[in-house]
Amino acid sequence: MKKYILAVIAGIFSMGAMAQTHDHAIGARFGGGNAFGAEFTYQMGLSDVNRLELDLGLTSHSNYNGFSMSGAYHWLFNIEGGFNWYVGPAASIGSWSYKDDTTTKDDGFYLGLGAQGGVEYNFDEIPLQLSVDSRPQIPIGTAYNDFYFGIAFSARYTFGY
Repeated sequence: MKKYILAVIAGIFSMGAMAQTHDHAIGARFGGGNAFGAEFTYQMGLSDVNRLELDLGLTSHSNYNGFSMSGAYHWLFNIEGGFNWYVGPAASIGSWSYKDDTTTKDDGFYLGLGAQGGVEYNFDEIPLQLSVDSRPQIPIGTAYNDFYFGIAFSARYTFGY
């Protein structure tokens, strides 16, 4: 039984052997749902099938401001050509401050742990990567116990191999 489990795990991780990540990619990630919103995003390839992603979100308007920093480790799996899917652990840290025109005020700090997974397409003709993903997270040590889930679209300029 142990050999069967090890063979399945090795098979899953070897599926990504044909995937290829860029050395670097930088761009924007636009979220929805309970996600933070727009983020600056940077990816750094660690190997042909692994990379780190770092995202920084900033928001500010008349009653609300905040920031969010997220990091994820991805395993890449090739579907076909420049089309890949990816998955891996993720974490976020951030803060917010809200005050309306009356006396209502709310602010705080959060830490979220979870995962990130999605699909991407890397164009051969131009240095562009488009992706759709989700980063579901569970808050740790905050007053809010909501499960965070949001779908995001990203566009990144890719460089290096």
